[in-house]
Amino acid sequence: MTQQILAGRRPVWARAVLALAAAGVLTVTGLPGLPGDAAYAAKGKRCDSLPDVTATKPGTNDLPWDRNIHVRAPGDWDSYPFDAPRQTFDGLTLPGDAENPTEEQIKQRDAFLDKFDKPYTKYPENSEERAFARYKKYLADNQGKTPKYSTFSKWLSDGYILPHNNNKRGAAFETKVINDLGLVGEDWLCQEEIEIKDKDGKTIMVKDPKTGRMKPLVRKFDAVNYKTGQFLEFKAGPGRDTGQDFANQKFLEDPRFNNGKIAYVNGQSKDSATTKYLGRMADAYKDTSGQSRVRAYEHVSTDIPRYKSVSYKNVPGSTLADPNFAANGDNRAAGGAARTIGRSPATPLDMEKQLQRIGKNGASNFGVRGPGGVDFSTLDLSYVGKPVKGKGLPYSFSANRIQDESKDYGWGGKAKAQLISDSFFTWLALTPDKFWVNLNPDQPDTIMDKTFGKTDAGRVLLEADLQMKHDYAKDVDPRKDPGKKYWDAMQAAGLDCGDTIRLWITPKTAKVRADDDGLYILDTPLKVNVAHIERKTPDPNGTCTLTKAQQNTANNLLKQYIIPGVEQKVNTAPQYADLRRVYSARVAAEYVRQQDAQQATDYHSVINSGNVSRWPLRAPNAKWTPKKTWDEYMVSFTKGDYSYPCQFGGQQKMCVMGGVDFGKAPRRNVTRVEFQVEHPHLKKTTRIATQAQAESADNPKLALLGGGSESSGTGGGDNPTPTPAPTHTSTPTHQPTMSPTGHSPAPGHSTPAGGHTPPASPPTDEDQGGGLASTGTRVLGIAGIAAALLAAGTVLLWLKRRRTTGER
Repeated sequence: MTQQILAGRRPVWARAVLALAAAGVLTVTGLPGLPGDAAYAAKGKRCDSLPDVTATKPGTNDLPWDRNIHVRAPGDWDSYPFDAPRQTFDGLTLPGDAENPTEEQIKQRDAFLDKFDKPYTKYPENSEERAFARYKKYLADNQGKTPKYSTFSKWLSDGYILPHNNNKRGAAFETKVINDLGLVGEDWLCQEEIEIKDKDGKTIMVKDPKTGRMKPLVRKFDAVNYKTGQFLEFKAGPGRDTGQDFANQKFLEDPRFNNGKIAYVNGQSKDSATTKYLGRMADAYKDTSGQSRVRAYEHVSTDIPRYKSVSYKNVPGSTLADPNFAANGDNRAAGGAARTIGRSPATPLDMEKQLQRIGKNGASNFGVRGPGGVDFSTLDLSYVGKPVKGKGLPYSFSANRIQDESKDYGWGGKAKAQLISDSFFTWLALTPDKFWVNLNPDQPDTIMDKTFGKTDAGRVLLEADLQMKHDYAKDVDPRKDPGKKYWDAMQAAGLDCGDTIRLWITPKTAKVRADDDGLYILDTPLKVNVAHIERKTPDPNGTCTLTKAQQNTANNLLKQYIIPGVEQKVNTAPQYADLRRVYSARVAAEYVRQQDAQQATDYHSVINSGNVSRWPLRAPNAKWTPKKTWDEYMVSFTKGDYSYPCQFGGQQKMCVMGGVDFGKAPRRNVTRVEFQVEHPHLKKTTRIATQAQAESADNPKLALLGGGSESSGTGGGDNPTPTPAPTHTSTPTHQPTMSPTGHSPAPGHSTPAGGHTPPASPPTDEDQGGGLASTGTRVLGIAGIAAALLAAGTVLLWLKRRRTTGER
């Protein structure tokens, strides 16, 4: 029988004697037992001797991959903390820091750094002084060269914080796996180095890339059990260290380990390269019974950094990047959303450069996916916690998760998150009677409320209204479906022209779950409506007169053939993604309004204040005006989107008009049972997401990222101009009107104050969904068939800006 070497039970000399005897047995018999070799077995240490290992019950005979389980059960997905002291400085700024600094900025930067005149090691570890002094040395070391990091902010994020976090994160994940799987007892060794030999028993030599000298090939495993033939590699992220690929191959070919099995244990869903690699290895290396000797397992767990709150002494006012849902504008306890979004570059080119700086496998190899693993074009608000005075507002976004880090994704996150957070506060600060926009040739002076027109929320509504007009016009083109089917049906009904109509968007009732934890935003569908309307401005296409019965017929045919496609675009197309974002923010803001009406919150001084100066139009739309969009609309109204010859003779055009009204926010609160059945893991993963970026256990295609809770790590930073705390302590003066939707229980909605009716106010929609988004559209006197708004061959600016793969 083969003797087994049990590390930690005998002195080194005893293990050496046994190793020699056992090695001879292996060479002859090739039995499953894998004895240790004193030359490398002594290098490892018992896994249960590592710090923070608390497991006492071995799980040697019950490992998931041995039971053909490759992904941890979603109900078991959880989180683990790791020490990340440098995370404290995420958001630290350097005076004069710029991508292409001017001479004046360089002088400002150098003057600031000059006061750190000692070597960086002389400053306290994890202090801002040490960070600045180390960056000063980085600049000195790269003087006359093109530095890897062109700004302090990039160096801080990718060169100072990230590598340090990766090492800490990896060690913490290793401890977690050991505890969760029970890799304890005398048979489990950790950080085991194995010198690889060839079939003749000779040590394989490889060139050291640093020295150029030859050295023995060594494969270091995170955990080893020689008795059962388990050789484990732990990765907190989705990837692998490609530098180990050659050593893996030679280890599996080493005759001493002809039945040893390698298992990769990842803390996140594996990226495609790792999946393909492990699949190839599994096919290539099998044991005598035909079982694969290379296995994979995803022990899905979210890492949560622990760090101290600070107030920067040298650079006041430094804060994390948006999103910012804090009532006073300071949101240092921002969680995974701000950490991920803060590293999201503005353009695809910037994203590509960032991936190159970090290294091909940098982020995915060690830690969580970086911003390149999130599709920010799909970012939306999915949860806000119950606001409690003095405790902030927990929140969570959802977005499509990308399997692989890519230059095509991960950029533009700040703009999307900022739009959501800015809109959230806009809906709180302004009274609902201001939530309308109106593109109407009869009313050039009534496009939208003046204050609302200074916000990105207002801009999005007005631009979405114009966008729908373009899309509607495109769909009624009689030269192709669905327009061809529509006009064939119109001809069959004896109609040569369409009605003068209003086309607008309202929300179908939002599906939410509101309970003691907060508001979970589950579904926010929108509906496109059609109704007849009168207009005074002469139709550039001529006059078309229909009887009431003919109007009804024409409009019913629109609902049958055209409206479903337009509605699908509004709910799914990239060009309406911003509209959907501000809609979700409206639903969340209405929930906060209701909570504040019951008991004063930190948001009480913001609600109905009329002050939106903190949430203005942002770049690149800082100079946008409502008149600009109205002028674009009038070009469409008078010239059309396209023209074509048709059987009715002449050039046919279609003109549309209408508005957007967000005065209502209808929603239905799903029952607790329905919520638990349809979203069994959402509460748990959302709680994790308020602290760090997490994978959705209910939908693995989604990433959840949020912050704002007291447990979101710890934050800090100064707010130079904090908003004064509300002076009231009891019942607030405003009370939102409750919605008689017939659902029970159902949160209410706000209604326009003082009986004000927006110029483009839509009729009540049939399913009582309310008028949250009323993007009105009229088809004005269509003297024939379909069509629409600019001259033939003209390409709209939004199309020039749009990527063919969808909005980013």
